Amino acid sequence: MLILLAFIIVFHITSAALLFISTIDNAWWVGDNFSTDVWRVCATNTSTCMAITDQFTEYQSIQAVQATMILSTIFCCVGFLVFILQLFRLKQGERFVLTSIIQLLSCLCVMIAASIYTDRHEELHKSREYSIEVSEGQYGYSFVLAWIAFAFTLISGVMYLVLRKRK
Repeated sequence: MLILLAFIIVFHITSAALLFISTIDNAWWVGDNFSTDVWRVCATNTSTCMAITDQFTEYQSIQAVQATMILSTIFCCVGFLVFILQLFRLKQGERFVLTSIIQLLSCLCVMIAASIYTDRHEELHKSREYSIEVSEGQYGYSFVLAWIAFAFTLISGVMYLVLRKRK
């Protein structure tokens, strides 16, 4: 039972780490001489970065991605705290339903963020406000980590729903 508990805790912490990295790191869209995320655009050859502001034509889409990624990370962290609380408060045989709901909300938020970015990436990177050409790029590892975090939070949300407290 302790091995299962340790696995669940490590799996949840891994999900949170993936969400933090994909939200913070500057690699959602990368090219030969630039990298961009939902916060800023950086030129790798000159080491200069420019924040994405409301001057960009698709700023509302970027704000939606920012908000849902932050919410996803918050839900994942709150879900972990609720799980720890429920470990000590639930009676034997009860399910971790509240933790599951919070984790599935995290899953939904990261799915929404990655889906918006996937759908709007062409418009996002054709904006004239960029100081460098960013339309010729590809998805970076932070974007991939966001989709992996989606899978991890979905699996852990279902796992908490099925899991019962034992001795």
